[in-house]
Amino acid sequence: MRELVRTNDMVLVSAIGALLDGANIHHLVLDQNMSIIEGSLGILPRRILVHEDDAREARALLTEAGLSHELRGDD
Repeated sequence: MRELVRTNDMVLVSAIGALLDGANIHHLVLDQNMSIIEGSLGILPRRILVHEDDAREARALLTEAGLSHELRGDD
């Protein structure tokens, strides 16, 4: 799995999830339930991951959507 984005912005997480769903790119959002521990303050970032085989396509999709500044470094 490759991490695409790490953010505290739940609206951005939702928008990226919708883009990936629309392109049939399976993704995982990790740390969604950490709000229980942090007290719903939004301090801990959520991570969006895709399968290694889909990483290039997902990065291109987010770049086309104007979200390239949100992408994590491509290791």
